[in-house]
Amino acid sequence: MDGYSISQLDLRIIVIYLLGVIALGFYFSSKHKNAEDYFLAGRNLTWPIIGFSLFASNMSSNSLVGLAGAGYKDGFSVYSYEWMAVLVLIIFAVFFLPFYLKNRIFTIPEYLERRYSYSVRAYASIIAIVLNIMVDIAATLYAGGLVINLIFPQFALYEIIVGLALIAGLYTITGGLSSVMYTDAVQAVILIFGSTMITIYAYNAVGGWDEVYAITEASHFKVMKPINDEAMPWPSVFTGVLLLGFYFWGTNQYITQRTLASKNIRQGQWGAIFAGFLKLSILFIMIFPGAFARVLYPDMTEMDLIYPTMLFDLLPPGLLGIVLAGLIAAMMSSLDSGLNSVSTLITMDFVKKINPDTDSKTLMNIGRIITFVVMIIAIVWAPQIGNFEKLWDYLQNTLAWFCPPIVALFVMGLFFKHVNKTGAHASIVIGFLITLFLIAVPLFDLKFALPNFLYVAFLHFVVCCAAIVGFSLVGETKPESELAKVVWTRAELDKETIELQSMPWYKNYRYQAVALVILVIIILMIY
Repeated sequence: MDGYSISQLDLRIIVIYLLGVIALGFYFSSKHKNAEDYFLAGRNLTWPIIGFSLFASNMSSNSLVGLAGAGYKDGFSVYSYEWMAVLVLIIFAVFFLPFYLKNRIFTIPEYLERRYSYSVRAYASIIAIVLNIMVDIAATLYAGGLVINLIFPQFALYEIIVGLALIAGLYTITGGLSSVMYTDAVQAVILIFGSTMITIYAYNAVGGWDEVYAITEASHFKVMKPINDEAMPWPSVFTGVLLLGFYFWGTNQYITQRTLASKNIRQGQWGAIFAGFLKLSILFIMIFPGAFARVLYPDMTEMDLIYPTMLFDLLPPGLLGIVLAGLIAAMMSSLDSGLNSVSTLITMDFVKKINPDTDSKTLMNIGRIITFVVMIIAIVWAPQIGNFEKLWDYLQNTLAWFCPPIVALFVMGLFFKHVNKTGAHASIVIGFLITLFLIAVPLFDLKFALPNFLYVAFLHFVVCCAAIVGFSLVGETKPESELAKVVWTRAELDKETIELQSMPWYKNYRYQAVALVILVIIILMIY
């Protein structure tokens, strides 16, 4: 690929956008007085900001690039990750978020300390840090670098990655979660607009769906694939896809930190539901373009270049600049979220634990230093992602290796009061050994036939759950007074039901959740 040129107008739009987000970061830097302000925006955010930020952080440039590539090669089945996210967000809003907020935790692994022990918290935090750096931050830098490299081929990919990291790191270090959240809200709007434009232009370029249907099998447009499908058989949606979705939306600091910053439980629940509503649009504005590209580029072999190629081929000057700003916005949303979440995890789960007397302002400054260090690590790792055939493969396989033991700890801990730290510790050891084996199979080209990775992930989860239950027969269970703060009971749901009765029906998040489920069913019936 020789690269593409852009007009001066497009370039000005991009530069103005970048300067704007940096300025926003500096604006919020003057408003931080302590660690709660810096890491959790003072716990004062409302549902629109939360919802937009959840969506923008999830729909980063690696998702845009990855989803279009998957839509081109594997079909609409990749949408299962999106509609399943809607259901997971509902479960998260009903069961998990109230406990997170009630305990006023800074990090998601902090819940595991209150439920089990600090060693369990430390393990979960380390895994989250590794995944945030390897999957969220580094993959975003790589995907964003690919696009920018098309515009400026005279620069090496590595040089571009360094520049992007420095820009995102600058306003994240200065502004903390407040700058992350408010820039995410702006970036989500730009992202949705830009994705909609490329879909419209791609549709017009191919001449309508008939052209796509003419060269593509009907099964390509089905979200739910038959049981013998290699990429995503339908049972895997309710096993592995559900599991990965729950890790991402319910236990991952990178995403859930936004809800921890909510003003109250209702604002957090509304924000989660709003994010679910925005997720439904992914099929139409991000996966459709991949299907249209089958007509436009029938011989394309580099899946990760499909989306950026369409941008430069189809969009006129001016609009190209706006859409490129949207793509960069998506990348920035993911980068700032990853940097801020890792900084929070290291500072609150380790630094404060080692030095509990550290004052809040010092913790804030330590967090800024850690953000810079994490940025450097991600810069070093990002170019290695190019060794994977598809960006989407890298993202999903890495999560499938690491997340099952973490999800098991949260699910069993919240819903089963008789499990204890003995079971949790045993599950961590067993789960980590399985993770090492799964990594070794492709790394050392072991002659060991594994089922679809989504099935493997779910089996991994089941084994970890069994280990928690089995080994919990040994050791002591925490007192009822402590468990009441961290274990869900039916009484929690009944209490919430009474509280919701005083609200108008349209403000009741449960009705909103039901409406989302109905929309999901309609989309699945059509596709």
